[in-house]
Amino acid sequence: MDIIFLREVRAATLIGVYDWEREAPQTLEIDLDIGIPSEVPCHSDDIVDTIHYGEVVERVRASLAEQHFLLIEALAEHIAHLVRTEFGAAWVRVSITKPGILPEVAKVGVTIERGQRPR
Repeated sequence: MDIIFLREVRAATLIGVYDWEREAPQTLEIDLDIGIPSEVPCHSDDIVDTIHYGEVVERVRASLAEQHFLLIEALAEHIAHLVRTEFGAAWVRVSITKPGILPEVAKVGVTIERGQRPR
């Protein structure tokens, strides 16, 4: 399986368990690993044969503007579902980081994987 990866995609959204976290949008960092179920794009050199990562970023940012979550775990699940259903990814790994949310902690976050990744 070939994998498209995106690192430190920044997106602002309202998220958090505490009221003070939801007073203003927070900028999250999102890492995505997206499994392409075919080698076709490597040979065709045609964007229609792959997952357009620019469109993935646009769609994720649009979704975060529309929907808000309490937990980053729920947000990660939402993004994984979006990438798999709307873009046809066979497998996805989503990591979400909230930078600077805790004193003396650079980042907190979660990583989930969904779908089947061939061994």
